[in-house]
Amino acid sequence: MPVKPFEHRVRVYWEDTDAGGIVFYANYLKFFERARTEWLRSIGFGQQAMREDTGLIFVVASTSVRYLQSARLDDELRVTVEPRETGRASMNIFQQAFRGETLLTEGEIRIGCVESQTLKSSRIPQAILSAIPQ
Repeated sequence: MPVKPFEHRVRVYWEDTDAGGIVFYANYLKFFERARTEWLRSIGFGQQAMREDTGLIFVVASTSVRYLQSARLDDELRVTVEPRETGRASMNIFQQAFRGETLLTEGEIRIGCVESQTLKSSRIPQAILSAIPQ
């Protein structure tokens, strides 16, 4: 049985909108980032603690985003996180943003694990890989 994607709720504020009153396209990447951070926290790995304990951080290596419909001020969005492919040092994560049941935006985000001081690529800690629902 497939694992249900992680969900995080985000409210649209004035700062998220452009002059037309709709969410500025780049802010969906912020919403996706917040959801990924909360997803990691939900499986037991805060990013600050990870940096302090292991010296490792995740960085975005690439993004590909499709914009289907616009969100507006005060909308509540449901942002999903679904790991699709996990390698030794990187993960591909599929994410979507919905208003109610309406899909607004979706994207593939590739994150890499790196040493926080040197930004040298590093293996994702086994504890994190083991905690990701399959």
